[in-house]
Amino acid sequence: MTDSGLHPYVELIAREARRPVVTDPAARDRIMAAVRAEPVPQRMRFWERVIQPRSFTLSPAVGSLLAAGLVGIGVIAGGIGLNRDGRTSVEPPVAVAQQLPVDTVVKFVFHAPNATRVSLVGDFNGWDADKVPMVRAGKSGLWTVTLPLPAGRHLYAFLVDGTWKADPTEPLAGDDGFGHPNSVRIIARGVGL
Repeated sequence: MTDSGLHPYVELIAREARRPVVTDPAARDRIMAAVRAEPVPQRMRFWERVIQPRSFTLSPAVGSLLAAGLVGIGVIAGGIGLNRDGRTSVEPPVAVAQQLPVDTVVKFVFHAPNATRVSLVGDFNGWDADKVPMVRAGKSGLWTVTLPLPAGRHLYAFLVDGTWKADPTEPLAGDDGFGHPNSVRIIARGVGL
């Protein structure tokens, strides 16, 4: 069935495909003996099935719905508080919000024991190093400054002897476009220091 015009490799493959396969007649018996030698799986008790670790996956849609449901439960439960006598009371968040001041006093602290000059720079002072110099607090190496800030989100950093440093106690902000590390602080009305 081979044509003399076919490639020699095709003829070799065709010859191998036509060759009968020789199997060991005792192979089936050896395989079945190995299967029978395996122990029979034991049924798990109820409590073993309960405590057995499991993994499961959630689709992004189900995960989002679950997260939204948990946030909703938190919002509903957050409006209800317990008094000291154990009775529930609903707190009026609107009345509290009307009593808050416009500006908040905020204290910034940075640890730089070997620094000679530390300044606070941020979006609240035009990133000017001369506007908010910090004061060394004794020999502890802590530099502090306290200033009023409006409520909201503020980007800032510390200028330590001319080197830009992020606040290690606050979250980092995104890249400022100049390669400087910045921190972000959210100031709530009336909450400070």
